[in-house]
Amino acid sequence: MAERAVRVMVVDDHPMWRDAVERDLQAAGFDVVAVAGTGAEAIARFPAARPQVVVLDLRIPEPDGVEVTARVLRHDPSARVLILSASGEQADVLEAVKAGATGYLVKSASREELLEAVRRVARGDSVFTPGLAGLVLGEFRRMAEGPAAPDPSRDALTDRETEVLRMVAKGLSYKQIAERLVLSHRTVQNHVQNTLRKLQMHNRVELTRYAIEQGLDDDG
Repeated sequence: MAERAVRVMVVDDHPMWRDAVERDLQAAGFDVVAVAGTGAEAIARFPAARPQVVVLDLRIPEPDGVEVTARVLRHDPSARVLILSASGEQADVLEAVKAGATGYLVKSASREELLEAVRRVARGDSVFTPGLAGLVLGEFRRMAEGPAAPDPSRDALTDRETEVLRMVAKGLSYKQIAERLVLSHRTVQNHVQNTLRKLQMHNRVELTRYAIEQGLDDDG
């Protein structure tokens, strides 16, 4: 996906920080279609702006970032939410992910890390500040403890789709999956999109949780 085609909304209640993120995104060629300083503004502007990626602070005037995440994704499940927060607390990360966020960066991230995160989230990857990805996968595994009921919808997946799904469950990026399977990045994306459609899911976070519940992260 060309960066120029990626529509982004920036939501943060600190004007200087919000303006800086907007400038960095625009300088990199992204199309910043809306900005907002409160949760209410973000929800009101989202339908007309139709962003593909929402770069969202958690600590904003009501509703907070977790509630905004849930509400914009109910409106458009194809949108992606990248949390950009000062907090790296476990509870904040897990609440955001459970609401549907597909990425989480702390504000100590560099400009380059932010731009790369927006690129990857727009392509469908899950992106987390180093150390947080393991936390999220660990929580999904904890939630999935105990035998999972067989899911007949898995029978509709091809062998290749199941192979890709196993790697998604282990937290590999699309680039890493493509390298391991000697496939193009686009082919991996297509397999994931087909799997989402067959399982009637909306994003990679849901897919990762499902795969772990089905034990697909276990080589044994």
